[in-house]
Amino acid sequence: MTFTRSMLAANVAVYPCWLHYHAILVQPGRIADRNPLAGPFIRRHAQPRGRALNIDAHAPLHLLHQTAVGTLATHARQPHGYPYPSLLPFAPDAQHRPTILISRLAEHTHNLHADPRAGFLVAHAPDGDVLNGPRATLLGAFEQVAPEPAVVQRYLRYHPDAERYLVLGDFTFWVMTLERLRYIGGFGTMGWLDADDLDPLDPLDFDEECELIGRFGRNPRRGALELLGIDRYGMDLKRDNARERYMFESAQLDIESLGASLDDCIERHWQ
Repeated sequence: MTFTRSMLAANVAVYPCWLHYHAILVQPGRIADRNPLAGPFIRRHAQPRGRALNIDAHAPLHLLHQTAVGTLATHARQPHGYPYPSLLPFAPDAQHRPTILISRLAEHTHNLHADPRAGFLVAHAPDGDVLNGPRATLLGAFEQVAPEPAVVQRYLRYHPDAERYLVLGDFTFWVMTLERLRYIGGFGTMGWLDADDLDPLDPLDFDEECELIGRFGRNPRRGALELLGIDRYGMDLKRDNARERYMFESAQLDIESLGASLDDCIERHWQ
């Protein structure tokens, strides 16, 4: 079907955001504090097995690092089988998987023990327009994990107030193993991705991330900027209690290039 000028005008009239979502904006090394479609990671290209339209895996990956809260949907025990949604804070782990800290007494915790399969919804709409903002529904299973230093320290960087819950001894960490996800970036930008499509690269190990966080902390030019986490695609930052995602122009494959990107972030955006 040929896309005519009149069809274009009709789409713009009905969907004012149509042109925005079909623009290709390449702005490397910028902060994504609003719609992540304005970043360098949305590229129009053919997707494997026809699952997605106009997206690549970096879009949902960055989205998982932009928001602090998600909706966990477990299977209710009573009444049996019904969806049971819970609003929860979370932190992405080194593989971008949602990590949650939940009470043993909570209903959703009992539900996960009975059936670990769950959905997890994340959305980023700082202006309140959730229908035009990006969102992703993750499908998979949650597993309880031990409170090892890598888990605890990373989670507390993202949610420092959670330390009071750890003191109680009643809360446990759970990590989601992803099966598939459905991403919607706006009109004409949506589709399914398998877990393997999200990030094919090996994650940073705990010692590497600690080294980079220490390097960031020693930089006198960072000011009040805090580094919450770093991965091969970007950095999670906090300033004035607001979280921001700094996206790299391309994946950084070694710790030397990550360190250089870290320094570049400070020099280019936080002087």
